[in-house]
Amino acid sequence: MPVRRHPGASARTRTAVRRVEAQHLRPDAVANALSQFEWAFKQPGRQLTGPGESPGIEIEDGRDDLEVALRHLPEGARADLGRLMERINMEFERRTLPDPGRTSGWTAGRPWWWRIRER
Repeated sequence: MPVRRHPGASARTRTAVRRVEAQHLRPDAVANALSQFEWAFKQPGRQLTGPGESPGIEIEDGRDDLEVALRHLPEGARADLGRLMERINMEFERRTLPDPGRTSGWTAGRPWWWRIRER
């Protein structure tokens, strides 16, 4: 099966991501998460939902997948993916508000879940 391409990621990064997905995630988890954010950021206003989101599946779930990938990627691929994620983090922060009441429990260490977004 070919490695799914995503603009901005090198072939070496895509190969490393594929290995991480096979061991720690599921096939195309990273490309799907990046695409989900790309789609959401093209939508007007502050509403951040992914295309065809299922009940119980949030855009933040994709950010969780990206974080798992970052933890397991080798240094060069981590930097490459990190550059793609910088825009995601900045845009997500711009379109959401802090929710200081949600800084513990299962969201500990995952600040993207501590944001309030419009529905």
